[in-house]
Amino acid sequence: MEFRRHAEHDGLDIYDPIENVRFALFTSASVDPTPVDTSPFYFPVDAAVEIVTPMLEVPKAVPITVRQQDGTMMVETSDERDRTLGSDAYLVEVSTAPMKLYFLVDGRMTIEHGDDTVRFSFDATTAVRVGARSFHDRPAGTITVTDDVRDVMRAVSLFGSALKTLSPERSFPTLRGHPPLVERGETFSVPNGLGPAATDVELVVPPDREHVFPVVSLAYYLGATVVPGHDPRLVAGSFERSLDGPGGYVETVNRVLRQTFFLDCLTRTEGYYKVELHERERVEPLVDLDFADLYETPLPERLAVYLSVPFETLEPHIPNWRLGVDLTPTIQNAEYMPHIARDLALVRIPDKPTSKTVKPMSDAQSEFFRAPSSEVLVRGASGWDTVDGRDVFQVDPMPNVIGQAWAGPGYPLTVNKLDVSALRQRIDRRPSNETIDIHVVCNDEHMREEDVVRELYGLRDLLDFDVTAHYDLSRDELTDLLAKPADFIHYIGHVDENGILCADGSLDVKSISEVGVSAFLLNACQSYEQGRELITKGSRGGVVTLSPVGNPMATELGRTLARLLNCGFPLRPALSIAQRHSAHGYQYTVLGDGGLSLVQSERGSPQHLKIERVGENRFEVEVSMYPTDLFGFGSHTNFHPSWSHQRFLSTSPVTTLALTEEELRAEFSDQLIPIEANGELRWSDELCLSEIE
Repeated sequence: MEFRRHAEHDGLDIYDPIENVRFALFTSASVDPTPVDTSPFYFPVDAAVEIVTPMLEVPKAVPITVRQQDGTMMVETSDERDRTLGSDAYLVEVSTAPMKLYFLVDGRMTIEHGDDTVRFSFDATTAVRVGARSFHDRPAGTITVTDDVRDVMRAVSLFGSALKTLSPERSFPTLRGHPPLVERGETFSVPNGLGPAATDVELVVPPDREHVFPVVSLAYYLGATVVPGHDPRLVAGSFERSLDGPGGYVETVNRVLRQTFFLDCLTRTEGYYKVELHERERVEPLVDLDFADLYETPLPERLAVYLSVPFETLEPHIPNWRLGVDLTPTIQNAEYMPHIARDLALVRIPDKPTSKTVKPMSDAQSEFFRAPSSEVLVRGASGWDTVDGRDVFQVDPMPNVIGQAWAGPGYPLTVNKLDVSALRQRIDRRPSNETIDIHVVCNDEHMREEDVVRELYGLRDLLDFDVTAHYDLSRDELTDLLAKPADFIHYIGHVDENGILCADGSLDVKSISEVGVSAFLLNACQSYEQGRELITKGSRGGVVTLSPVGNPMATELGRTLARLLNCGFPLRPALSIAQRHSAHGYQYTVLGDGGLSLVQSERGSPQHLKIERVGENRFEVEVSMYPTDLFGFGSHTNFHPSWSHQRFLSTSPVTTLALTEEELRAEFSDQLIPIEANGELRWSDELCLSEIE
């Protein structure tokens, strides 16, 4: 974590080189940050500095939590009311910053809200200590497993060691560390000092991968030991619960995870963050639960109370999950387990895709082809031994999830194709340059219309972009560009059977020894094999096509993706939103780490609205939030005070509100938001509300 004098304003620039994100605090005059001890902060911080100033200003309208320095919560300001606090020692937390950000101050303090700012004024020039902690978290080593499934069970039993608390606050993403990694080897081994969580919770399951893989997220979240047994069940102290319910084993496991996590989110409002949570207000009248008592109850007893509530009572209020994963039951896929657990993904064991069928070509494809046609697989019912790594197939939709991924052979239509090497790079990524480097490459003069996307990247305050356009690159020039460290490449052109088309022929990424670009969009026909090679050679994630794509459609989708990525949407939800507004978006998919974000969002999780008119000056607004790696699943969010004073769990959709034109404009002034209206995707900076039907 780096603190320095701000280059363009009086104040402090705070930069996290691992996540490549930054934030600013403005002051009334230039300040000289001096490193100080981090121990006085109630919450852990990576580094801290002291500045001397009569005021601090946050250049965003963000919620503020004020505590006494022993952690006792005093004030939460999502209502944006101005306040004056008497002389005391305060710990202030700035919410929705791209790192955990706190400052300590002694004395009297006034909090004032502007249109886009929050200002703290002190009675005199005051010493203020500012501390920050990166959201980046590394696993505590690697567990080696043999092909014996019982070794896999022993490894999963250690995932709970990464939890930073066993209280209901573990539902906050920053209090869930990354589980230890898993790799295959000749003998089972565990890093020194790595032991199971002390929870008195067991998951008893048959010793086969079809039963072990689905419990990895639940075992991690409960800090449970996974032990072999004939009848699958959860054992917590003296409490037992069957995991073979009416919907079957996998469905029951996922229900237990969803129910436990959700009730933790409600119960934690009795802890560090005593906020007015929308979901608790909706559920509390329906259940006979004492949340204050549950907060203090040991985990086994708390689980027994949680699971005594009928799932059907809670289901309408449980948030849609960030990620669902189809995980094929092969021993190679054991290495996905810690990454799936880290995302608390719901796991499903898929059927095997078989029998081939050809998708008909569309008019758009006929208009301008970038490659020949391809075959598509549909779901069948046999084993996995005959699946070809190049097969393209359809995947059954998974209910109750925001995003869906596939971990196994082949390429799924519209679903994120995971790659374990890309997920490891999420952990191993090195400190980045402060500038967000984006390269737009156009290798066909007939596609220059899409080249306007370069103007859509980098239109953000407080972030430093370097957007470069390249035309008609040769193979050597594209090789050099791909090898250099960069955040994103948007390629516009052709891909054929020999590789990515350049001015002097085709470049096969297989010929490149290493790739430095973090993420990419290969907007060309059947680009998935070249995209796979980019992932193999070092990229974290990207968007590719699985079949021929028509030029007008590709141009439109490329522009939409550029704007969504520039707003902070991760790859997976960005493509999902773009696909909903494209007749042929199913031909695109995400490879690698679909949770990767190109930039930080303006305010916490990126937001999407669906607006319909219900009166002369009344609109029905469906609000969706998309968890990111910075603001993970379990984060809560707030809207403009004119919308609601409550906090909401970040999911898609969050809620539906009835708003006036004035209330909508209040939120539009704070950030750029994609909006669905009249069946089209629009943007808050260009939408005329009078046009909405």
